[in-house]
Amino acid sequence: MKVMMINGSPHEHGCTYAALHECEKTLNSHGIDTEIVWLGNQAIHGCIACGKCGKTDRCVFDDKVNEVAAQTDSFDGLIVGAPVYYGGPCSQIVAFMDRLFYSAGNRLKDKPASSVVSCRRGGASSAYERLNKYFEMSNMPVVTSQYWNQIHGNTPEEALQDEEGLQTMRTLGENMAWLLACIEAGKKAGVPLPSYEPKRRTNFIR
Repeated sequence: MKVMMINGSPHEHGCTYAALHECEKTLNSHGIDTEIVWLGNQAIHGCIACGKCGKTDRCVFDDKVNEVAAQTDSFDGLIVGAPVYYGGPCSQIVAFMDRLFYSAGNRLKDKPASSVVSCRRGGASSAYERLNKYFEMSNMPVVTSQYWNQIHGNTPEEALQDEEGLQTMRTLGENMAWLLACIEAGKKAGVPLPSYEPKRRTNFIR
């Protein structure tokens, strides 16, 4: 089994990485492979709703979005990390998630997922909620922890002093590992994945 971890911070080894890496160590201790994909520190184009991905199965902007989308069959769970900017997730991760879920959301369904946020002081819970909405709208089981998945610190060194935050990451790793094991056991026992009705959309302006 494998969990893909997205580091949406412009700082490759900043506070967000510290949180993801703490969770990663727990997953690895359960024999679960992990990969942390850093989005980089260059601008990521936002979705322009051109609809081309519906025809080509790829986003027209060829960057990390297409790289991760091409790997959906190789991972079983997803954890997305981001710093908090002005009470919400940084713009890079939002642009990335908008395009990933618009172009490849159907390939992510049924995969357990969670988000992780880092902040100096405030705004963590609203950023955390914003990121989890991608999973909640895509038939992905949301993995929880003992508290909201947040870590506090202005530098990685400070983040590593947040004992509760670090423990929250380890608990997240435990819960992700447990749920993945349960899903695998269910498959072996013949328990089918959920069967969904054809999607219906209701527009309120006629």
